[in-house]
Amino acid sequence: MPIFRLAAVALSMAFGSVAAHATNGINLIGFGAESTLMGGADVAVARDTSALNTNPAGLTQIKAPLLDMFGSLLRTTDLVHKDPRNEEHASNRYTLLGGGGYARPLDNMPCTAGIGLFAQGGAGGVFDNLRTPFGNRDDLSSLFGIAKIIPGLGCKVSDQLSLGISLNIVYASIEQDFFANTSVGSAFAGYKLDHAAALRTGFKLGMQYHLTPALTLAASYTEKTTLPMTGGSLVADFSGRGLGKVRYADASVKGFALPREVALGLAYRPTDAWLLSFKLNWLNWDDAINDIQLRATQPNNVAAPAVYPFPTAAADWKDQWVVASGVAYQWDTQTTLYAGHNYGKNPIPRENSSPLLAGILQHHLTFGAAHKLDPHWRVTGGVEWMLPVKEQYNSALLGPSEIRNEALFFHFMLSRQW
Repeated sequence: MPIFRLAAVALSMAFGSVAAHATNGINLIGFGAESTLMGGADVAVARDTSALNTNPAGLTQIKAPLLDMFGSLLRTTDLVHKDPRNEEHASNRYTLLGGGGYARPLDNMPCTAGIGLFAQGGAGGVFDNLRTPFGNRDDLSSLFGIAKIIPGLGCKVSDQLSLGISLNIVYASIEQDFFANTSVGSAFAGYKLDHAAALRTGFKLGMQYHLTPALTLAASYTEKTTLPMTGGSLVADFSGRGLGKVRYADASVKGFALPREVALGLAYRPTDAWLLSFKLNWLNWDDAINDIQLRATQPNNVAAPAVYPFPTAAADWKDQWVVASGVAYQWDTQTTLYAGHNYGKNPIPRENSSPLLAGILQHHLTFGAAHKLDPHWRVTGGVEWMLPVKEQYNSALLGPSEIRNEALFFHFMLSRQW
């Protein structure tokens, strides 16, 4: 199916080797600059092309053709793994994300259609040259990323009510290096996993209701999307058994999914200059991520195990409630100021923490501004501060461990309206 292969290439370009550090589980808090700079309190505000991924009903607020091009730069300031032998900062200090969207009203219809490319989120850290429990040094890393191509449609049912729907074409990929150059007899065989990926579809429904000119109520629903990542390869180190490096031609990782979501929001304008927005979002992680299974078959050495001996890893994520609030202030006719806060409790049980997840951040503060350059061009930029988190847990392999995480995200969007 060439169109889906083309979608996979485009989606991979959205994030490359992503190691995103999310607070809403593995999701970013917002999409596009305004959504993010208002702390993700976007479901009742959605008025640019990011509505495709937040609330497609908001597309009806776009009254002329609109192109948004956005990018983000993540800078980790304290991503550290600590155990009895190590206290090391991750080497992947920078991550660049990008995307964009285009939407336009349809002729002779009360509807607006659009299509967008979004980095959805992910998790991971790269820790080089750690001291292993076996007396040597080796690398430990995981890069897991998710992106979407989203076509969507929003229509005004009445002067007050707008409804919308979008199709999510979701691409996920994962690469891991788990002490790939370490082998201890039959006790341990490290591995390196490459290019396991998934391409699946899902959908989002949205509603915005303008109760009064000053008050908007909104809701959105996102269906669960399973992400069985297949088609990868795995190289295992069986030197301790005298087999050297063994390549498995077929490797997969199963157990990941984007969760079912329900979001409720309201936006209120106390004056023409001020806009206040709030969102309550339920993410059904309990049904999305439970047990993670890595499986590799088709070894190139008949003396190696036919199936790579990797046990199923318990995840048992819990449902998550996210509370987001944001404010926009119209400074003058050209300039708007933004601020926001997003909180989501870590859905990962303490006992199932891992340096490969890089620590799920909980509190985000956002600040930024938008400036209209002329009647057609608008530039938006700002910063997102991911407040420090620290999780202590006991790893069966590494012993008593700790993961710390803190980061800054710089967001930028350039918009053109015709």
